Amino acid sequence: MEIWINPACSKCRSALSLLDAEGAGYTVRRYLDDVPSAEEIRAVLGRLGLEPWDITRTGEAEAKELGVKDWPREEGSRDRWVEALARHPKLIQRPIITADDGSAVVGRTEEAVREALARSERG
Repeated sequence: MEIWINPACSKCRSALSLLDAEGAGYTVRRYLDDVPSAEEIRAVLGRLGLEPWDITRTGEAEAKELGVKDWPREEGSRDRWVEALARHPKLIQRPIITADDGSAVVGRTEEAVREALARSERG
């Protein structure tokens, strides 16, 4: 299991605390330092079953500068969104947990983190 975190994020710290409390084995990826490529973002989106606009933090200053709220949310614009996430990783929703069964979740709630744990135990 891998978890993409920003150490300054309280939801990331909560997810790590829960994983530690459950004795889970995981790898931490500080995605602001170890920026995922567009290909990695596409792979995670496939695992999440989401579109890039679903994991974009549109309230960030960088998002406002880019004007992402006004970008079309359609298949033809997908690459534009993915490239923006790769160039501006601060826009990626966090934490993202990839489970051992090949799925992934955005672990913003305790329930989502527990779901990733359960999937990893089954995987």
